[in-house]
Amino acid sequence: MFQDVMDFLMRFGPWGLFIHSFFDAVIFPVPAFFLQVSLSILHPSSALWLATAGFVGCLLGTPVGYMIGKLLGKSVLYKILKKEWIDAATDRFQKNGEAAILVGSFTPIPFKVFTILSGCLNFPLWRLMAYAALGRATKFYVVGILFYFYGRSAEGMVKNVSMYIFIIAVPLVLLGLYLNRRRRQKRAQALLSQEDQAMTDPIPEHQTPSA
Repeated sequence: MFQDVMDFLMRFGPWGLFIHSFFDAVIFPVPAFFLQVSLSILHPSSALWLATAGFVGCLLGTPVGYMIGKLLGKSVLYKILKKEWIDAATDRFQKNGEAAILVGSFTPIPFKVFTILSGCLNFPLWRLMAYAALGRATKFYVVGILFYFYGRSAEGMVKNVSMYIFIIAVPLVLLGLYLNRRRRQKRAQALLSQEDQAMTDPIPEHQTPSA
């Protein structure tokens, strides 16, 4: 059934990929990556336009998936997705929501898990959109650029593109998040130290209340 749906969407070229990417962020279980590759093989010169259509569709679908999670909760996830996907995504969210979204953009776990789970756990929508834009743009445009410059010969390159992106990009993302967290912690500690110092400093004599 899913193959029939993909074959139908493939007839519409970029618009079909746009629709697929939209529902990939909401409910459709097959990642838009597969349709993007199939269309890029047929039309390598349009690979960047296809990447753009997929990227925009994903961004527009992200808040829809978020609202489904916010309104219906985890119960809808267990009905439409595999338990191990949900458990893995939940574990990542509990440790670091930002990293979960970015890493989830590159992993085989369907991205809709992260959009719906963000709504379930009340993760800020604007942050979800920002991190989704960064992660999904990387994946869509890496595929698009490879097909645009290498044509049909890029088919073999993109088979493991998720793995290559994961190996290269994810460590950099995690390092950036770690450094940002350390910076926030140091700033918070500095503010606490200033407050403690203000509380322990003696009151100047001229400010001491008279008996």
